[in-house]
Amino acid sequence: MSEQKNPEGSGEPAGQEEAVPAQREDTGEVIGTRRGMFGADNGGDTTGYGGLVRTVRLPGASSRPYGGPDGSEGSDSYGEFDEIADELEGALDEAGLVPENVIEKTVVDRAELTFHIERGALPAVARILRDDPALRFELCTGVSGVHFPGDTGRELHAVYHLRSITHNRLLRLEVSAPDADPHLPSLVDVYPTNDWHERETYDFFGIVFDGHPALTRIMMPDDWQGFPQRKDYPLGGIPVEYKGAQIPAPDQRRSYS
Repeated sequence: MSEQKNPEGSGEPAGQEEAVPAQREDTGEVIGTRRGMFGADNGGDTTGYGGLVRTVRLPGASSRPYGGPDGSEGSDSYGEFDEIADELEGALDEAGLVPENVIEKTVVDRAELTFHIERGALPAVARILRDDPALRFELCTGVSGVHFPGDTGRELHAVYHLRSITHNRLLRLEVSAPDADPHLPSLVDVYPTNDWHERETYDFFGIVFDGHPALTRIMMPDDWQGFPQRKDYPLGGIPVEYKGAQIPAPDQRRSYS
């Protein structure tokens, strides 16, 4: 069967343009400029993308109504995201917590809901999201680390992906910490499956999860220096011995800069 072509003659299959993620609007918070594929500037570029320049922009806080996952950002109707926010704020009030102090901002971006949480309140928020009957986010599928060197005072971010089996909903929590104090509370007591995810995030990003039962490296050797997925980590790495031959570190090979 022949492949259907784009009617405009671009040579791309019909519908291909819909598969490309929409570009984020020129709004939000600019925290820096990234050059090259990975943003490192302490070694030769071996990717061939040394001329790539991108603005690093974080989405700003959203205003109500938030809408829902089936609508676009800026929806003018009350939706699923508003219901989740209302239930969470009400549960925080009942627990004696001030929602405005706990939730730093609420972001709806690309039809996804994210609560940015004050790091000290993270365990309480996670427990409420898990146990409140109207929320019931029973499953945390892991924590992802992110490093934004230009986001002064909150360079390290941890993003938790939650799912409600009961209500068939998705939610993200995001928490930040400074490079100078890379500590976050562990959620292993609330979501035991986070045990290995927190260890991996610690290993690669250096985020220390206070209260973790055994926070040790999971991929790198115990005596490894540095955290390989931070943006300020050298791309060069170390020479590798392979079948008796010494292979130089990447930044000592061909450079496209």
